[in-house]
Amino acid sequence: MSENSESRSGPLAVELHGISKSFPGVIANHSIELMVRSGTIHAIVGENGAGKSTLMKTLYGMHQPDAGTITVNGQQIQFRNPTEAIAAGIGMVHQHFMLADNLTIIENIILGAEPTDNRGRINFGAARERIEALMTSLGATFDPGTNVSELGVGQRQRVEILKVLYRGAKILILDEPTAVLVPQEVEELFETLKRLVLDGSTVIFISHKLDEVLTYCDEITVMRQGTTVAHTTPTQVDRRTLAQLMVGSDLPDPSGRETKVGEDIRLQVSGLNVASEIPGAKLALQDINVTVHSGEIVGIAGVEGNGQFELCEAILGLRPKLSGTISVDGSELSGSDTRTRREMGLSYIAFDRHREGLLLDAPLWENTFLGREENAALTNGPFISRGKIEADCRSIIKRFGVLTPSEHVPAFALSGGNQQKLVVGREMASDPKILLAAHPTRGVDVGAQAAIWDELRHARDNGLGVLLISADLEELIGLSDRILVMFDGHITAELDPNTATPEMLGTYMTGGEIVTSL
Repeated sequence: MSENSESRSGPLAVELHGISKSFPGVIANHSIELMVRSGTIHAIVGENGAGKSTLMKTLYGMHQPDAGTITVNGQQIQFRNPTEAIAAGIGMVHQHFMLADNLTIIENIILGAEPTDNRGRINFGAARERIEALMTSLGATFDPGTNVSELGVGQRQRVEILKVLYRGAKILILDEPTAVLVPQEVEELFETLKRLVLDGSTVIFISHKLDEVLTYCDEITVMRQGTTVAHTTPTQVDRRTLAQLMVGSDLPDPSGRETKVGEDIRLQVSGLNVASEIPGAKLALQDINVTVHSGEIVGIAGVEGNGQFELCEAILGLRPKLSGTISVDGSELSGSDTRTRREMGLSYIAFDRHREGLLLDAPLWENTFLGREENAALTNGPFISRGKIEADCRSIIKRFGVLTPSEHVPAFALSGGNQQKLVVGREMASDPKILLAAHPTRGVDVGAQAAIWDELRHARDNGLGVLLISADLEELIGLSDRILVMFDGHITAELDPNTATPEMLGTYMTGGEIVTSL
């Protein structure tokens, strides 16, 4: 399963030999061997903390390796920064989009690489001509003069790809590119990638979604504990074998819906209307009605940007409502600030762990204390107890399998998946009555995914009410007792997870035929 003549024929776009990279207290990569053929889609898979992102950042010039060699298109090279990697034809599309909503597509694409005329002014005409040619090659149809704020998630991702192509990239690194896409958008993305490959580009694809890896990728490299452990092809492995190579265990299953929903209403949202942040625009939320009982997981399906974020912020008191009521355990929350609502039993796994969930420069023990300042188990009277907080943090680290040398390392030193596990652990450790869980398993490996699902099920069985927002449709179907679909600020359908399919959900999520079952 390591090397075979069929898969290794053809010129190599990227060769990494003996790559090692360490940070204080952490060996991120050691003795990495990776060979990527030109004109292929090459997947890199591995558990959280396996070193995938560190390796790609090294290839992209964001890190310099401690040992080893990098060869690109037959030329051995060492990049001192991303600018040199870009000049060598390497581009990277990060998991978190890096676009300015208030700028147009053209302005976002050329930012930092603006073409100028002989007077030093930005030549928007030349930029538009080149961008439209790239769009044609990708099959993109949106107007490049459109503001990014008006784009859907799938379109934003194409803009990110256009950004790297505009700079001349022929080797594209994509980090978890399908994490926020519905099935139809996933198909469109891979159609785009196939066009690029046919045009001579090479794609390095980091993913935890094994079905996509096996369906769309030409070759697969598996990483575990900082090094490469296998090279294979989709014809040589199945999902189960690939999962075992990654984490040493079978694939988790989100199903197991033998639950008994309680009679008590944990969360009641009635007639909720919330204004848009854009003056004069239509309402962000219109006549939203949601009920979550004790021992119930209610799933919210929807393409990002259709009101899920605004709903969570309104429930938490972070966004004002125009009308409607929000109640927890029968107590209406109007006039209550966010701190009071959390004390009443609300917990929140945030949409964006970097912007809302963590203080990246702070140590882990400080991060696990966030939002829990009134927890008597973590204080000595009016004073916080660092010893208690650190012990609590170590408990969360152990319970949720966060890979870290200690509770004293800063949050930015963790891999994305381990950051997510820390956030989930903190919010679950509060023993909430209602958990607003936005993408709780985004960016985590199959082993951590199973652990988080087990924690959610266990808490639900003990009376927790969960409002689950997820782009993983299998997760929604497997965990939820009911599924609500949000589109354009409305709840447009309520579905039974026993009969719903990802394709059905994808249709409703993109404004297709509205059918209400149940």
